[in-house]
Amino acid sequence: MSSSPKLEDTLRDAIIAKPDAVLDDKAVMKALIAANERVMGGNIVDLRGIAMDRLEARLDRLEDTHRSVIAAAYENLAGTNLVHRAILRMLDPMAFETFLQDLGGDVADILRVDAISLILETVQSAETPALERLGGVLRVAEPGFIDDFLAAPRGRDKRQVTLRQVQAGNHRIYGDKAGWIRSEACLKLDLGQGRLPGLLVLGAEDPHHFSPQQGTDLLAFFAGVFERSMRHWLS
Repeated sequence: MSSSPKLEDTLRDAIIAKPDAVLDDKAVMKALIAANERVMGGNIVDLRGIAMDRLEARLDRLEDTHRSVIAAAYENLAGTNLVHRAILRMLDPMAFETFLQDLGGDVADILRVDAISLILETVQSAETPALERLGGVLRVAEPGFIDDFLAAPRGRDKRQVTLRQVQAGNHRIYGDKAGWIRSEACLKLDLGQGRLPGLLVLGAEDPHHFSPQQGTDLLAFFAGVFERSMRHWLS
């Protein structure tokens, strides 16, 4: 004769008192299902067990998706806060020189980038004392330079924000910092009717800081605020 093992009274009483705890414990439920399959033998197909396995796999996928969505939401919120802080700091200065100095200083630090350059196309000579006083953030270029830099055909409307990874930065954009720039965000600026376009370039040493797979909504919003500020200064 064979005898089946029996539960100890304390364990049996605990299970009867809190059956939900057993149902909520995945490891316990797996053990119970496996024991049930062994009792039934290999010739019997347990459809309930198969259904539970599939439901468990689906639940695991849903939990992974849930965690990914939460992580993306937190990351998006953090990015939104950075952009808002940068905009508020950008709106503080009362003089254009201070505006540009803050752009390459506090604003760059808030956005966690290693270099910021503002390029304005002009038909005038770049060698002017005014540009020297404004430091290394503002750079001027000949008409058409921005489209060439973005590799965009002239005369066509292209997306406002371009994210890309580079082997090295353009020396005309970054100056001495060009050698260690590995990714950049290029924000094309509409400076108003009758004016040539501008370009705001954010450069980072981290090659993964900007990549084409990332969203551009926040940077497009930042570019919209920036170009309106530039229209104010240029007027």
